[in-house]
Amino acid sequence: MKSAAEQIVVRALQTKQADGIDVYAFFLYGADLCRIADISRVSREGGDLKGFQRREIRSHVKSIVDFLDSGPVLFPNAIILALSPEIEFKFARGSRPDGMIDVADSGTLTIPVRPEGERVAWIVDGQQRSLALFQTSNTKLPVPVVAFVSDSLETHREQFILVNKARPLPTRLINELLPEVSARLPRDLAVRRLPSELCNILNKNRTSPFHGLIRRESDSPDSAAVVTDTALIEAIRGNLKAPMGALAQYRNGSEGSDTEAMYRALTLYWSAVKDAFPDAWGKHPIESRLMHSAGIRAMGALMDPIMLRADSAASPEEEVRESLRRLAPHCRWTGGAWDQLQWRWNEVQSTGQSISKLTDYLVRLDRELSRRGA
Repeated sequence: MKSAAEQIVVRALQTKQADGIDVYAFFLYGADLCRIADISRVSREGGDLKGFQRREIRSHVKSIVDFLDSGPVLFPNAIILALSPEIEFKFARGSRPDGMIDVADSGTLTIPVRPEGERVAWIVDGQQRSLALFQTSNTKLPVPVVAFVSDSLETHREQFILVNKARPLPTRLINELLPEVSARLPRDLAVRRLPSELCNILNKNRTSPFHGLIRRESDSPDSAAVVTDTALIEAIRGNLKAPMGALAQYRNGSEGSDTEAMYRALTLYWSAVKDAFPDAWGKHPIESRLMHSAGIRAMGALMDPIMLRADSAASPEEEVRESLRRLAPHCRWTGGAWDQLQWRWNEVQSTGQSISKLTDYLVRLDRELSRRGA
């Protein structure tokens, strides 16, 4: 008989799928997952393919660990395991209430604990989460597990592909949903919530130069909006970065952020942009590269040095407008060619290289013009 130290026993529900394959649902402490399950890394030995899991993504694991360590968290994301037939399930006795949907049996599941490489379970989906659960200080977090019984590597691979082939949620949909979520979020999502909230305000408020111009995932296909929300959100994220971001001064750490002050700063700057380029504002990106994601990102980055300079001016609004008036004759949003960049106006693209090159040019030009004062 195996000792208690060599096995984990949990309450579980059992049902059957496919051709009589046992499927179980149960909960484990996150720290116990790596005691019972191995990660089958994809590799080749002598030309033969082994395993199926990609390598660990350390940055992803760290972001999950940071989230788990941040305090009481809700973590209902199920880990999917493949179990060896060596596991043992014992049915629980008891009456069945009238009208119960009889799709599963309750009982106890016994899982042997073995050394790494000899374990009786393999992680099919959730390896990054499992590694994070092993590293977190939140060791008593109960984690849902769904497991099927099979020692066939072909079946494991098949389920891995089926689980992971699903198309991920579009970034724009996530961005639009974030302001509506009040729960604690992982760091990579948390940093996107405030920019998306500001994007919402800019789109809805009639005093905003962007009123009705921002395309969001929930818009109808025939929407007249011309600015991609992703571009503006990325621009605002840059404005929020300390110490040089134009909006960083309005972030108060644990006390929250002054979104009204951020909105006023964004409105001041982008209203001046709208007035400096009236022929380019509000047009479709095909007709105006100012409304293109590259134009929004580059002009968003330009906001930081212009607003920083304006903060020390007698009239911040006039300084912003004067800066853009100086810049306007050198910009080619709707026709012509950009000086020094060797681009026709419509050759500006939404690639990282193109955005970076345009941003550097505008920032450098603004600096030179502000020094000359003309």
